[in-house]
Parts: sequence; C-alpha cells; structure tokens
Amino acid sequence: MKKIKSILIANRGEIAIRISETAKKMGIKTYGIKTSKEPGAYYLQFMDKIIDFTEIVSDIPEFLDIDRIIYAAKEYDIDAVHPGYGYLAENPYFAQKCNDEKIIFIGPSPDSIYKLGNKTIAKQLAASHKVPLLQGSNGNIRDYKHAKQLAQKIGYPVILKAASGGGGRGMRIVEKESDIEKMFRMAQNEAEKAFADPSVFMEKYVRNPRHIEFQILADHHDNIIHLGERECSIQRKHQKLIEESPSVALNEELRAKMGKSAIDIAKASNYRNAGTVEFLLDESGNFYFMEMNTRIQVEHPVTEMVTGYDLVEWQIRIAQDETLTIRQEDVKLKGWAIECRINAEDVQAGFTPYLGTIEKISYSKGKTCRFDSGITEGSNVTASFDSMLAKLICYGETREKAITNTLTALNKLQIQGIKTTIPFCKAVLNHHKFKSGDISTSFIAKDMKKLYYQEEDEEMIAAFWAALNYNVELETEDQTYVDYEKGKNMTPWLMNKRLKSL
Repeated sequence: MKKIKSILIANRGEIAIRISETAKKMGIKTYGIKTSKEPGAYYLQFMDKIIDFTEIVSDIPEFLDIDRIIYAAKEYDIDAVHPGYGYLAENPYFAQKCNDEKIIFIGPSPDSIYKLGNKTIAKQLAASHKVPLLQGSNGNIRDYKHAKQLAQKIGYPVILKAASGGGGRGMRIVEKESDIEKMFRMAQNEAEKAFADPSVFMEKYVRNPRHIEFQILADHHDNIIHLGERECSIQRKHQKLIEESPSVALNEELRAKMGKSAIDIAKASNYRNAGTVEFLLDESGNFYFMEMNTRIQVEHPVTEMVTGYDLVEWQIRIAQDETLTIRQEDVKLKGWAIECRINAEDVQAGFTPYLGTIEKISYSKGKTCRFDSGITEGSNVTASFDSMLAKLICYGETREKAITNTLTALNKLQIQGIKTTIPFCKAVLNHHKFKSGDISTSFIAKDMKKLYYQEEDEEMIAAFWAALNYNVELETEDQTYVDYEKGKNMTPWLMNKRLKSL
C-alpha cells in the first residue's frame, strides 16, 4: 500500500476532530463533510478542506450515503477514508466498495467486518477457538415457538439479541415463559428497524455481570497484541455511560487469560487494524465472549491514557501496511483513567434527549484531564444526531486519585443552555459502591437511589441567581432578597467562594 497523504473523515462531532488532529500530526491532509442538517458544525473548523454535501438532494443521510462518499473521495483524489464509529464504520459493503475503488479503508477487511458483525457467526468462531461462551442457541431463532423450546432447555432468565448490530438495540431479557412470545417479537422488530435484519439469537442471561472489553491491534504481518482492558459496567439500557481502565476486577492472571481469548478471536477472523473484544465477567470470575466491535470505540481514550499509545495513529499506520512495532511485553498499564460521556439528556426526566443551543462552555485543562468535544458556544443540539456532546477523560496514579481528578473536572465543567448528564456522572463517582469498585451492569438499576448529584447549597445558589436576575430585569437595587433560613451559614462571602468553585 502507498503512504496515506489524505483522509476523508466520514463522520462528525468529537470523533471527526479526534481523527483530524492525529492525521495532521502525521502530515496527512484531512477532508470533512459539510451536511445540510449541520452546515456550521464545529468539527469543520478542524479540517484542511471541506466537501459540501448540502447542495445534493437525497433521501439518504450524508454519512450513510456510500455512493456519495466514494464519489467525493475519487473526485478529490483522496487516498483513504476513516469511518470513525457508528454510521458506516461496521458496514462490510462500504469497506468492500472502498477496496474496489482503490481507496484505503482505515479499518479491518470487509470479510472480518461481516463475520464479526454477525454475532451468530462470531460465536461460532469463538467456539472453534475454545473461547468461553454462554449457553445459548447455535444459530438464529426461527420463531417464538423455537425460542420457547430453547429457553426451557437453557433455563430462565434468558436474553434475546439481534444477530446484527449492537448498541443495546434488539435486546430483550426474558424472565418467564409467558413473556417469551412478546419479547421475541419486540426484539425482532427492533432489530429489523435498527439493522435491516430481524435475526435474533438467545443466550443464558447472567445477573449482575461486569462488562469488560479488550483493545487489540493487529497488522498485516501476523502481529496481534492487546492493550489491556476497559471496564464498561456503568450503563443504562445497554448504553455505556462511564468507562475506566484498567478494571479492579482483574488480576494479572485473569488479564492474561482474557487477553489471550481476545487475540484468539482476532486470529480466527484474520483481523487487521484496531478492534475491541467484549466479554461478560460473572461474580465467580468466569468470563464469556459477547461480541467484537470492528472499529475505534467511543471509550478508546482511557486506553490511550494508561498505555501512552495513540490508537488512531496506529489505525492509520496499519492501514498503510506498516508493521506493528509494539510487542505484548511492551504494553504496561500505568495509573488509572476514567471517561464520562457528556450527553445532552435530562437525567431527572428519565434521560430524555435535550435540545437547544450551547450558550456557554468552560472546562479545566491540564495534564490529568482531556476533553474531547464536538461542541462550542453557539452549537445547536438537534434531534438529527446522537445525544453525546463530549467526553471528559481524567487520569490519576491510582483509581482513587483518578476519581478525585474526575470529580474536580466535573465541578469545573460548565455547559449552559441545555441539560446534560454531568449531574449523573457526579452521582456515580460520589457513590460509595463505585468508589470501592463494587459495580456491575445493573449498578444504576440496583444501587443508585438518586440519578443526579446535587451540592448541599445548590438550591441556595439557584435562588441567589434567580433573585439577582429578577432584580436586574426590574432595574432596581432594593428588591433583591434571598432567604437564608435553610442555610444560615451561607454568608455572601461563602456564597461567592462556592460560585467560584463551581
């Protein structure tokens, strides 16, 4: 393969900025796509050249329009396409189309994407290499009667999963036989809508597991390594919200076993480039293969922080046929890193998406914190795109220090104009069970009595600002009144000090 000199980034938001920054460091020219729904997007400021898709009328969203993306890459004589995550990142047809047109696809082969993207095939590959699997169906389920027979054999509870896709869609937990028909149809319908494939399979459902994933890198010269694990157990409805690396649940022996299994899966599918192998870890320390994501992950920065390796750089280097210079013995996990996903969601209203305009944004900068953001002041949050606005990633020499640094950064992070998941992230990191590492995928449902964190004097501060604004509107100086009854110790001096700390 030739050396990559230009990349079309077929994505938006923070991941488009992330890819562009690394590419530019490598001396690579970056191209971004301007869309009709987001013509003034922040990420476009980080591109060397913008390709305007706004004048073309199409029923297909810009980042899903394979023919238009391929045409643009050829028209501008662009060497490679980076799909980021989501959209076309795990579309084998898109990868094959790039190959056919002599455009470098920065990711694995179409064959690997197809095999690992279909969870039924992926499980068969895992079984062939003796990677531990949960008891379940050998293939897709024919109908609800078939599902009922399997569930009786496996034993309730069971979980139905979409054979294609991921992100928690097409998944249903079935606790008893009377629910199997309804849940089967719901899983099928959701899988059809989300992935254009109604196929579902069944597994034994594990209560209170941890979600542990391993980052791998594989080149075109039969070199495959893993870069340790990420703990992704803090999730809601199978959607990850907070991630960390490493995991308190793993010792060196278990890390070596799970890492070997991750590498075995990659070998079984002739995998190339960066990828993530996901496992469930039960309360007895047994692990089971779930799936493999054939792309860069949202949570990849925590791995970068504890290993020191730039994963996007290695994606590009592997795509241009460079040999992996990192050996397994070179990989050392140093310190701890935590990532909080900052979503435009109203936590108090059941995590409903929140639309509006970013009026102000401010955050701390430093060696221990990284803020990967796709927004700036004036950015519009619309229903056209995913609710994730940014990621706050913080480092510490120990897990305790990483938690402290993350809470400090969350307190300094201000996004005004919309509601976000910042109060939720504070609530998790302040929770005694999270601090002790006693977590599972059911942590939010089981252990969190309150889904948002509120400072003791937060109501007083809100009252102060409300009164102050009311006073300004009336253009008088003698009508401001704050009732200090609830917080007699909240003097004006102390309130000013608290305001500065927020």
